[in-house]
Amino acid sequence: MTEVNPVRALEAVMDGFTVLPMDEAAALGDLFITVTGCKDVIVKKHFEKMKDGVLLANAGHFNVEINQDDLLSLAVSNTQRKPGIEGFTMADGRILNLLADGRLVNLAAGNGHPAEIMDMSFALQAKCLEYLTKPHGLAHKLYAVPVETDLSVARMKLEKTSVRIDSLTDGQKAYLGL
Repeated sequence: MTEVNPVRALEAVMDGFTVLPMDEAAALGDLFITVTGCKDVIVKKHFEKMKDGVLLANAGHFNVEINQDDLLSLAVSNTQRKPGIEGFTMADGRILNLLADGRLVNLAAGNGHPAEIMDMSFALQAKCLEYLTKPHGLAHKLYAVPVETDLSVARMKLEKTSVRIDSLTDGQKAYLGL
């Protein structure tokens, strides 16, 4: 794993992952998935070190995390190996495999965000907009979604999917200070 944030790097180490700079990881990894939201995470100097057959995927941000211009500049050829997998053959014969044209792999090569998730996202957005139409005297700043709004969407989803849950008793609510 590579990381630029020291807190996240330490969390990864504490979770048992090996953390090192991309310059070192490039020669070791078999699968590279970028999730940074930044550009040029994997560039020419990294492609030059990578093993034959590596898989390159982006799950973080547009198609700029893996520098495709650098990849093309090093490749002597590129071919569609399977749907959604393009192989870039390097001068030494190694093939680096780019998934989903470097686009968000979960959207471009997978199922993306399933309707079961998107409906809740849209419902939450609608409920937030409904909340904003009422006078609350809010200042111009960012606010977290009100807990009751989150709970309302979750209750609706559970009801529509016929899932039943327990409720706190009045005594439990009093104990928790609710």
